[in-house]
Amino acid sequence: MPDGGSVSSAEIVGTYKGLRDAKGISLTLEADAERPGASGGRVTVENWPTGDWYRPELGETFDGSGTWELQPAREGSERSTVSLTFTKPREFGTNDTLDTLTAAADSDRIVLFENDDPDICPRFRLESGKG
Repeated sequence: MPDGGSVSSAEIVGTYKGLRDAKGISLTLEADAERPGASGGRVTVENWPTGDWYRPELGETFDGSGTWELQPAREGSERSTVSLTFTKPREFGTNDTLDTLTAAADSDRIVLFENDDPDICPRFRLESGKG
């Protein structure tokens, strides 16, 4: 896992493939063409984990889309986070599904991961090569 710090919104754009607990999941972050230099854009996911509340309606996973926004590293942290807001297949409330990922980078790749326990290597992670 990269130990590097935060990333910019331009660097983070791309397609990420799931590893470990996220195997089979795909996430694509696109820049906002109408707002060049914005810290977010459009997100598209495939096989994204459905939160408990919507599992009876949507099943274990869903394909969907919405928007994303890069949040700068908080005080005491060197890593940025990516906030996801889904509007398809339906609008989700905060924490109704996995909607925040932490970003880490090195010279070869960017990794987005669920940071539910900072003392444990994250099992839900998505990786993109930079080149």
